[in-house]
Amino acid sequence: MDSFGSSLGSSPGSGTMDSAKKSQIMDEVRTQIALANAQELLQKMTDKCFKKCVYKPGTSLDSSEQKCIAMCMDRYMDSWNTVSKAYNARLQRERNRLT
Repeated sequence: MDSFGSSLGSSPGSGTMDSAKKSQIMDEVRTQIALANAQELLQKMTDKCFKKCVYKPGTSLDSSEQKCIAMCMDRYMDSWNTVSKAYNARLQRERNRLT
């Protein structure tokens, strides 16, 4: 047990990471999360608007379906942006309160 404990952190780089590497990893994680969120948003928006606007799926969309989908997607994006702004503002207030 003693040799295990003494070997921790004894070699360079074992268990330690410089701040540049941590920052790079955090940036990559943030990028992956943003990409996953964008993909989820697009999938949900597509599913909801398709179900709402396309009554008889076929090989093409008629003009009323196209208009419905465009308006649905616009409303969905507006709603998403409103909720995101409110959420970010709340997070910022919480951070400020804790500091």
